[in-house]
Amino acid sequence: MKRSRFTEEQIIGILREQEAGVATAEVCRRHGVSSATFYKWKAKFGGMDVSEARRLKALEDENAKLKRMLADAMLDNVALKDLLGKKVVTPAARREAAAHLRSAYEMSERRACRVLGVDRASVRYQAVRPDDGVLRDRLKALAQERRRFGYRRLHVMLRREGHAVNRKRVQRLYREEKLSVRRRGGRKRAMGTRRPLETPLAANQRWSLDFVSDQLTDGRRFRILTVIDNCTRECLALVADTSLSGARVARELDAIIQQRGRPDTIVSDNGTELTSNVILAWADEANVGWHYIAPGKPQQNGFNESFNGRLRDELLNETLFRSLPHARIVLESWRRDYNEARPHSRLGWLTPKAYAEALAGQIGRPAALVDGCADRPLANPNNPSSDQRRTLVMAG
Repeated sequence: MKRSRFTEEQIIGILREQEAGVATAEVCRRHGVSSATFYKWKAKFGGMDVSEARRLKALEDENAKLKRMLADAMLDNVALKDLLGKKVVTPAARREAAAHLRSAYEMSERRACRVLGVDRASVRYQAVRPDDGVLRDRLKALAQERRRFGYRRLHVMLRREGHAVNRKRVQRLYREEKLSVRRRGGRKRAMGTRRPLETPLAANQRWSLDFVSDQLTDGRRFRILTVIDNCTRECLALVADTSLSGARVARELDAIIQQRGRPDTIVSDNGTELTSNVILAWADEANVGWHYIAPGKPQQNGFNESFNGRLRDELLNETLFRSLPHARIVLESWRRDYNEARPHSRLGWLTPKAYAEALAGQIGRPAALVDGCADRPLANPNNPSSDQRRTLVMAG
């Protein structure tokens, strides 16, 4: 707005000259103003003294200031509404939002930062991180190949391949690429009290058995017998068939014993295949202690239950089995990968095979062994014969 070269006092003095009898044309010529300007002054300041004119000027200035403030607030409100639906949480998102306000609403950097409530230093920050293109591509490829692996296990895989990268960097790239593993099912809730099993101290000290069910693409159901060494966490066998009787279980255990040796104890649930006379006779003949967990207490066979969850999450839910031979090939391939390539979080991110070799070669005690491994009953503390090497039959 152009500022007048006459003050309020001068304007009122000019008006009073005309009121004293001087002709309007002479007043205008004397002060160098047009008649239109003179009559505009007369309409605005006619009959006022100097104090009233100053008060009017102050009110006009204040009114203009309020109008500017209202216009700025409305513009800020419109700009913020334009950002609705956008997550302005990370520093990168805030820099992008500030750039959008400056380009779309012609705001200054200072005003855009004030509207967003961010510091100007963070908006001006230029990233100095090295290029993560190769690492990012490899992480995406591994996540596509191992779709149920989280960033911790993928970090172990990257370090194994020679990438010198820490866990937090992998976690940042993992989040930026939106590779999070989607959880399935509801949250598991612990009911009542339970006593955890102690970790065995040597291979073949305790095995555990369980069954997992799945179906082929044509709708036929089949079952999988899983055999786990509770110390090394190795998967000893994945036996798939449409029917698995007690005799078949005994035959598969004989095949594993020929390759690996005899276990001290085997833990299982109370399924009909595992409580049959065939299994009881086999356990007495092989001199293997067989422990049945309490009915309705699958947590007492926690090692196998955890493995079954990994098996279903990483393989069964991700694969369509065309036939039983195809299922056996895929299961055997996954079992080898689980034992030889997949890092295990409870073994200090070693593979089960590497852990077993370190344990057998006495290369120090692996960090994954937990404290407090005193001998005590496996599942039922009230059963005095739970830790004896003989077949335990079901009660009642």
